[in-house]
Amino acid sequence: MKKYTISIILIFTFLAANIGYAQNYKKLAQAGFDFLSMSNDARASSLGEAVTSVEGTSSSMFYNPASMARLGGFSDVSLGRTNWIADINYLHGSVAINPFDGQFGVFGISAVYVDYGDFQRTIRSSSASAGYLDMGTYKPYALAVGLGYAKALSDKFSLGANIRYAKQSLGADQIYTVATDGSYGKKDYSANTLVYDFGVLYKTGFKSLNLGMDIKNFSQDVKYEKETFSLPMTLNIGISMNVFELLPNINQDVHSLLITANASHPRDYQEQIGIGGEYWFMKTVALRLGYVFPTDESGISAGLGLKQNISGYDLGFDYSYTSFGVFSDVHRFTLHFAL
Repeated sequence: MKKYTISIILIFTFLAANIGYAQNYKKLAQAGFDFLSMSNDARASSLGEAVTSVEGTSSSMFYNPASMARLGGFSDVSLGRTNWIADINYLHGSVAINPFDGQFGVFGISAVYVDYGDFQRTIRSSSASAGYLDMGTYKPYALAVGLGYAKALSDKFSLGANIRYAKQSLGADQIYTVATDGSYGKKDYSANTLVYDFGVLYKTGFKSLNLGMDIKNFSQDVKYEKETFSLPMTLNIGISMNVFELLPNINQDVHSLLITANASHPRDYQEQIGIGGEYWFMKTVALRLGYVFPTDESGISAGLGLKQNISGYDLGFDYSYTSFGVFSDVHRFTLHFAL
């Protein structure tokens, strides 16, 4: 166990050093592929995205992959949708398998697809009197598909990692005139890269107090045409605990109250703090509340969860609501199936 404790200290030191350096060199709002930073899971979003230290299901691959190391059953499936601002829709799914009761770790597959909607394509005519020509519509999109793995190395220490293929397409456009016949040629504006996530989870042994850390969206720079840009790499440190365990008169089978907090350092934004609370009644109905600060528009989130075992299958539904200032409110829906 001593070597795991030393590893935890080294990782904390590494993260602190990176955060300290980044404070002196900031590239605000200069990262691309920002869809990779989007929180899609309804439960995580309603907790202010403060789930780095919270043990979870297959959807943990979108946050801290180490959190799925102690998957309770043989398999878990998560499917969800986010109704984002400006009529942008996110679809996500994840599957995790825990063969041989975790002896060889937990294996997972995750996917995210972003539908930006239809856009009108126009191009300036070579004839001054014609103005702009209608060239139909185009449909930008983004996707990320990945493999995840997590392993509990001891009763306290877990590791996890993802490797994902990410692509963003801005569509094809008519950009030049072919000299032979005067027609317009097309060029496809898309970029892709491999993305890596790493995470650790540490159970302190004091009640349910957990510590978690992860590095998300680690990748080489990407470019569409000439200028390169970085991906939105983020460092997260989190802590969580069921605080009702400190109250001896509370029946833990009836009531639980998870309190969790995250400190995040995104590459392209200032440092953020996320806090969340989740109350469970009879391990069946959950009420959640979260807050993230500082942000430009979003901040407070709320949600609910339902969970029931039917014929040996754990079925769950989560919903979250986020107020988004001058924009439309954001709604997230997630379904869980576990065996």
